[in-house]
Amino acid sequence: VLVVDDNAVNRRILEARLGRWLMKPVLAESGRAGVAAMQERKLAGMPFPLVLLDAQMPDMDGFSVAEELRRDPALAGASILMLTSSGQPGDAARCKALGISAYLMKPINQAELLEAVLAVLSMPSKGPDGLQVVTRHSLRESRRKLRILLAEDNAVNQMIASRLLEKRGHTVVVAANGKDALAALDDPGSGVFDLILMDVQMPELDGFETTAIIRAREALSGAHLPIVAITAHTMKGDEERCLAAGMEGYVSKPFQVDQLFATIDRVLLARGAPNGTAG
Repeated sequence: VLVVDDNAVNRRILEARLGRWLMKPVLAESGRAGVAAMQERKLAGMPFPLVLLDAQMPDMDGFSVAEELRRDPALAGASILMLTSSGQPGDAARCKALGISAYLMKPINQAELLEAVLAVLSMPSKGPDGLQVVTRHSLRESRRKLRILLAEDNAVNQMIASRLLEKRGHTVVVAANGKDALAALDDPGSGVFDLILMDVQMPELDGFETTAIIRAREALSGAHLPIVAITAHTMKGDEERCLAAGMEGYVSKPFQVDQLFATIDRVLLARGAPNGTAG
């Protein structure tokens, strides 16, 4: 992924976020440096599939970079996600004319950025006439509503997590421990769940034991329900332990909104499900 932004702080933030999603960001400090990087990678036979482009830059702004890329057929294949701090009348039309895939206002949080990147990368190839530019509004409109089982014994954490999830339109069923979570999965009246948020430390039956039972059942049925671990620990090795136990993701308490929804989106994408939690 090529990141083109004249602001060093913005470049570092985007580099860190993309790196966490196992992408390989290359940074350019100006529009001209970005075009040069595109040309260099194309000649090397490793073109960038995605460019994150700042709209407001001195000398050569984001729209000028996009024009340069679209003029050169050798560089025209990359998807462009443009970030702007001050939208102007006519920007949407310019984006469509230049084949810019997404146009988003700053500041943009981690979960929303991931949602936009995934939307852009999953787009079918279209000419400018058929292009639908991804915006904050279009992301909100296309968001998938999930049915989530929250296994958490702390009443305060139950309330916080439920409100965060419900605010984004998701349905939440709460289980106070692992036994209750298994009962909810067995209860036809609870419906079909898209994901489990599983606290690893609970009375009766903890998150690791509950996950082991679920995975053992699935080994017989062939089903697979994504499970994201919730833990109060931030010790080294905790994430590895959760993944080894059969959980696909890991979030820590107290809940960080960006981390929570970016993790859910990443896990659902890996399972081939449409993403749709950020807001």
